Amino acid sequence: MRYFLLLAALITSTTIAATDFDETMTAADQGNAYAQFNLGLLYRLGKGVPENDAEAVKWYRKAADQGIARAQYNLAVMYDKGEGVPKNDVDAIRLYRKAADQGYAKAQFNLGRKYDYGEGVPENNAEANKWYRKAADQGIASAQFSLGFMYADGEGVPENDAEAVKWYRKAAGNGYLNAQYNLALMYYDGDGVPKSSVHAYAWFLLTKTQGQADAASHPDIMKPQIAEHQTRVADSLNILKPLLTKQQIAEGQALASQCYESDYKDCD
Repeated sequence: MRYFLLLAALITSTTIAATDFDETMTAADQGNAYAQFNLGLLYRLGKGVPENDAEAVKWYRKAADQGIARAQYNLAVMYDKGEGVPKNDVDAIRLYRKAADQGYAKAQFNLGRKYDYGEGVPENNAEANKWYRKAADQGIASAQFSLGFMYADGEGVPENDAEAVKWYRKAAGNGYLNAQYNLALMYYDGDGVPKSSVHAYAWFLLTKTQGQADAASHPDIMKPQIAEHQTRVADSLNILKPLLTKQQIAEGQALASQCYESDYKDCD
């Protein structure tokens, strides 16, 4: 329990007491897997010690070797990015798979992406779909979107617009911008849902609002992508709005407000 509490402190605090660090180091040296993972996280985040990716890798590896799924995942990410170790897709995939086999949802999604894009493994849409689905079933929005995209394009599964809408809707309800945008397009074109300009307009408004919220809360590295998304949404609204009656615009605005205020639960 001690090391679970420290993990919560790592997530919520900007500093770590020297005594916490010393106790964690002692327990890690004695082979406590959770302490080893927490120590890796301390070095990775630079909390209580100077940021040091190589030391993070060292301690993640010790915890990963004892079967800690999150350590396996974090170490895989470092191999994936080449941080603290040389970039190595093979080792990244090996570790993603270990964590994914334990049910770690983020690892399942990343393993799906590897198969989707053929990074370190032969491209395999069926395997990508398999791992995306496992992560999507655990609520990972990016996996839900990716699964929806595969159904829309018939990649690894038979093309099925209704299933695409289902998974886009789940991801959209989790605030995933691209899913909200694609859902608007599905309503506009009547693919997988009855054609509805009102619903399309509402989802364009919703993804615009979500984009504004994301721009305010996300790291600077994400802001160019969000800005690109916002431009695309503005262009779509400029095309759609002149085609709508005043009543349709009012209905779309009301639906968007109702949906947003209900945290995406009441959107029909």
